[in-house]
Amino acid sequence: MTVPSGGDDSFPKDPPGEKSASPDLVRVTARACPMCGHPVEARYRPFCSKRCADIDLGRWVLGTYRIETNEAPDPDEM
Repeated sequence: MTVPSGGDDSFPKDPPGEKSASPDLVRVTARACPMCGHPVEARYRPFCSKRCADIDLGRWVLGTYRIETNEAPDPDEM
């Protein structure tokens, strides 16, 4: 997969011997879905599917993901 570089030379260029479609494009390494490990689908990035994106959203809504603090709970929120 290649994306426009926007003039930023910090991205690695195509390996020697390979030609990209345009000199302004750079190669992007594929990532794995954080939920299941399958390849990421551009439409659902950083996930591979709507299912994995929905699972992650559900975990946020249920409070599975949270940052522990030393603060006392707010009595108005209980």
